[in-house]
Amino acid sequence: MAKLHFKYATMNSGKSIDLMRTVHNYEELGFKTLVIKPKIDTKGDDHIESRVGLRRKVDIILDCSDEVISVLAGKLDGVKSIFIDEVQFLTPKQIDDLFLVSKAMDIPVICYGLRNNFLMESFDGSKRLLEIADVLEEIQTLCGCGKIARFVGRKKNGEFETDGPTVVIDGTDCYEYEPLCGDCYLEKVKGIDLNGFQKVLRR
Repeated sequence: MAKLHFKYATMNSGKSIDLMRTVHNYEELGFKTLVIKPKIDTKGDDHIESRVGLRRKVDIILDCSDEVISVLAGKLDGVKSIFIDEVQFLTPKQIDDLFLVSKAMDIPVICYGLRNNFLMESFDGSKRLLEIADVLEEIQTLCGCGKIARFVGRKKNGEFETDGPTVVIDGTDCYEYEPLCGDCYLEKVKGIDLNGFQKVLRR
């Protein structure tokens, strides 16, 4: 039986590149694919875009109010795999429907997205995937200090934010994101002196 996959990472980890590379591999072998992105991700309009300039047109743009089963009805004939970019923006119900599609139609559903937002909290879609996905895979990237980055800080005008709207698309106005390890997130975003805590705990 086919599986629901969740490939998660922080920003700048090459998620979209990996998606486009995998789709290309399928299509080179003559396999039909279906590529989906959420409507809330306005970057690239009806394309998936990577930071190195790669682009790929999507087949379906999914709104948060769309019923996945209704949207996919009649579109799965011959499809060998379904790919979803920025999956964190989907609703838990949409994730449940994708799980159902993978089992009922025996089609692998491969989802790419963020695990956490800039506040170290799970997106609703990511939380549901962590609960029910058959396969969880971390795509790793590095923090500026050289450690593995599993968190992301959001900057406005160059300053890290600790509040504000959860969803701000990368590159919008004066916002940017920076992948961070746990140490750097606490120090740079939270302003916590880890050495100070270390001294307290070693008393």
